[in-house]
Amino acid sequence: MFASDYVIGLVDGEGSFTVYVRNPDIHVKLKRRVVAEPKFCVKLAEEDKSILLALQRFFGCGNVYFQKDNRKHHTHCYRYEVGNRDDLKNVIIPFFKVHRLQFPSKRRDFKIFCGLFSRISRGEHLTESGLRNLYKRKQLMH
Repeated sequence: MFASDYVIGLVDGEGSFTVYVRNPDIHVKLKRRVVAEPKFCVKLAEEDKSILLALQRFFGCGNVYFQKDNRKHHTHCYRYEVGNRDDLKNVIIPFFKVHRLQFPSKRRDFKIFCGLFSRISRGEHLTESGLRNLYKRKQLMH
């Protein structure tokens, strides 16, 4: 089992806190119906899949996915991803609030992620002005 410090180092180097927010200025019919979708991810080379499976056991949530990459000089990857809002709220966010990330850029993204997550939880993304505000704040993330 991992130690918390190991998880922090792994996420500082290979993790991301991200929120997909639909651009409010695009009014065409989109394939993706989701308006706002928060996710926590860690992506590693195919040969390191066991690390992601151990991370999944550590947190007790999320999924590990294969991510094919056909670009020249790139290898296939696996991705550990948590998108379930209850898991983000009750497991991921509390862990990273207690165990501080070391990279200033990663801490900034996490802080913005938490703010966006709170706004989404309140349903702010369901109004035009709320969606605009979320989209604007999302642009501040790395």
